[in-house]
Amino acid sequence: MDAPTEERHPGTTSIDTHTSLDILRALNAEDATVAAAVGEVLPELARLVDRAVDSLRAGGTVHYFGAGTSGRLAVLDAAELLPTFNVPAGLFVAHHAGGPEALVRAVENVEDDADLGRSEADTLRSGDIAVGLTASGRTPFVAGALERARERGAVTALVTANPHAEIAEHADHLLDVRTGPEALTGSTRLKAGTAQKLVLNSFSTAVMIRLGRTWSNLMVDVVATNAKLRGRVLRILQEATGADPGQARTALDEAGGELKPALLSMLAGVDAATARRAIAEHDGSVAKALVALGGPSLGSTAVR
Repeated sequence: MDAPTEERHPGTTSIDTHTSLDILRALNAEDATVAAAVGEVLPELARLVDRAVDSLRAGGTVHYFGAGTSGRLAVLDAAELLPTFNVPAGLFVAHHAGGPEALVRAVENVEDDADLGRSEADTLRSGDIAVGLTASGRTPFVAGALERARERGAVTALVTANPHAEIAEHADHLLDVRTGPEALTGSTRLKAGTAQKLVLNSFSTAVMIRLGRTWSNLMVDVVATNAKLRGRVLRILQEATGADPGQARTALDEAGGELKPALLSMLAGVDAATARRAIAEHDGSVAKALVALGGPSLGSTAVR
């Protein structure tokens, strides 16, 4: 049985005769269906987020496995976490079939090599998270990786556009985003790729939020290592506390340039050392540490 992404879309058979605007409207109409399709898998994605949070708190790591477009999206997501959330290198690792060379050009046969996928997963440990990405649901590289990851005791997940994915048997969590036929038959860089991007964005961002790398909707796990970042950090401190620039600058200096202890010290009225200890004692969460220090909680949502 062909994957849904390989089926011919009945609504775009004349797309090659359209004007540029009509082509764009057809593509946009298809794109508009993707977010709703992702919405259908959110309960399962939430379960994966919870397991990833538990794994990372216990010293585990998250690994992505993909080939072609799927692998490139995985590399992008893992790479963006470092500057966005100050994530240590190696916490999220992307394994792209064919390595760096395959990011910019097709490398022959690598996606069909299940043994290569198995070898890429050899470093996983029990409790790690392995996320495979394949629109068709049958890429051998991903199948080999998930099979080996499970043998190593990792939690496995599959992100696919095929509800009948052949390699779903290797996944503890199946995220089958039903995007259907592509506007261009088989071009999974379109809806299927967009769905994978949305899933990865949501997954990694939710994990970072749950790990305390935000306060409210502000990114606070930033170290001010240059003038640009120092300016951003000062603006965040002012936005979060209502302080003037001088007060924010003083708090940041006393915290050694670290935003989270500077923020907590201002919110709770404690020194930077006390703030740093409280954050460490509460899983890196400013919100939890603030409650523990007797400060006001943010909103009515319970801190988990």
